[in-house]
Amino acid sequence: MNVNDGTTNAPRIEIQQAWWSMRGLGDGKREWTIEEKFEKISEAGYTGILGKDLPKSGEVDQWRKLLDKHNFSYGVNALLSNREDFRDFLKQAKSFGVQYINAQVMDYFVVGDDAIKLINKLLEEAALAEIPLFIETHRGRITQDLLRTVEYVQKIKDLRLTIDLSHYVLASEIRNYDEKYEPYFDDLLKRTSSIHARVSNGQQIQVDIGPSGEHLMTEHFSRWWENGITYWLQSAKPGDVLPFVCEIGPPTYAISRHEYINLQGEELSDRWEQGLLFKKIAEDLWNQVSKKPSKSL
Repeated sequence: MNVNDGTTNAPRIEIQQAWWSMRGLGDGKREWTIEEKFEKISEAGYTGILGKDLPKSGEVDQWRKLLDKHNFSYGVNALLSNREDFRDFLKQAKSFGVQYINAQVMDYFVVGDDAIKLINKLLEEAALAEIPLFIETHRGRITQDLLRTVEYVQKIKDLRLTIDLSHYVLASEIRNYDEKYEPYFDDLLKRTSSIHARVSNGQQIQVDIGPSGEHLMTEHFSRWWENGITYWLQSAKPGDVLPFVCEIGPPTYAISRHEYINLQGEELSDRWEQGLLFKKIAEDLWNQVSKKPSKSL
């Protein structure tokens, strides 16, 4: 159910960069090329990429060569709505050699038993293809809100999650710590198999946390990530890998001065530097948690 590299090595974290986060980044004069983006990601010490999608047919060879050159792992996002289309996607993903699939399951209007049946079907297909499938805790999807997602983990024993609590902090308008949410977050964190790093503040989906993480919500998100890592380690087996993805989105996720025609505008934050800060937070959390004696939360 977790990513596993097939070795007998101790469980480890792998800090990946979201390819989506690289959109529009460059030297101030032009956007970096694909090759330059790979170089930047490698120089920064990331060990893999989470792709927005599978490479287009004309780019497959280029992507494969670059991934191999930099010894990068490659997970991929997928928007899923039915078993049949997912089966076809899995064949392509298997052929390309993806490490895992991060799924946003469509859509907001699929609820209750229908949602549970769909998730089970998708998990069955992924198991047949022997590719780990993690359902992302994402707004506007089958996982629209905290309470319905908690219901899924209670009823689907094999459900593993990509934890991105920024969506639920925003949807629930959590502007500071509120202890009544903690048991529900904890139910989800116990199913951690991947983590997406982004901080929201109850009003915006993505905020600048400051040059050293000074934003008041950073402490809470770091604690949730630490708990997710701890739970993951408690059940991890030799060779297991925890993908931790720095996923700082471009406009319109990024707060910006909008140009009203194209909604791109000037970003008010340094997206690349913010990603590096999340990378450091992840490394520090892993070092803290992995050195602790095994214990139950």
